[in-house]
Amino acid sequence: MTDSAHEVRDYAEEQTLLRVDGLKRTFGRGSGAAVVLQGVNLSIARGRLVALKGRSGSGKTTLLNLLGALDSPTEGTVDFDGIALSGLSDKARGDIRRTQMGLIFQSFALFPLMSAYENVEFAMRIAGVPASARKEAALQALDYVGLKPRMHHRPFEMSGGEQQRTAIARAIAHKPKLLLADEPTAELDSRTGLHILSVLRNLVREEGMTVVMTTHDPAIMEIVDEVYELEDGTIVEAAKL
Repeated sequence: MTDSAHEVRDYAEEQTLLRVDGLKRTFGRGSGAAVVLQGVNLSIARGRLVALKGRSGSGKTTLLNLLGALDSPTEGTVDFDGIALSGLSDKARGDIRRTQMGLIFQSFALFPLMSAYENVEFAMRIAGVPASARKEAALQALDYVGLKPRMHHRPFEMSGGEQQRTAIARAIAHKPKLLLADEPTAELDSRTGLHILSVLRNLVREEGMTVVMTTHDPAIMEIVDEVYELEDGTIVEAAKL
């Protein structure tokens, strides 16, 4: 292989944040086993906004959980920033998830008795951010999603869109390399959903984060860089937009 070919390969490897090879996930055993993912392969570069789409039961949420080190594959590998997640201990995977990833759940998953600021600050404690840096980082994250004026409100005092923006602020305050979002607009009206998608798009453009989300939202096609469509546990279509 020529030096130039080595350089091209090395550059491609440097730009790859997530690599999935031969990924399979089966739940249960024997005749009652359910194969949710079967032979998934994909590569996601840094600084991309990627959508995983498919009908309910297609395997997209299971794939997202595997990318986020929330689950382990039955077969195959998930590499995050050059690290094979499946080869790590539960503690090591948890450390990577807390410090280098951000997770956004469909149900928001906010602490109901904590204010928006407290929800964000508490997540940074878990991520190991020093106490001296947590206040400024929390305020920056809330300001980024337009919620600094509402920082002292608790979830029941906020709209669904405000709760989702709080969840985004909580997920990005520690500056993760990877942001994973499970149906981030599913519980929102179309206008609020578009605003949330705009926030995610800006995180890629302005902050250089890599964002991977599952979605049923057709509006997502207007803003994403790549779409992977899953059907019966396999990727049936991939497109770079």
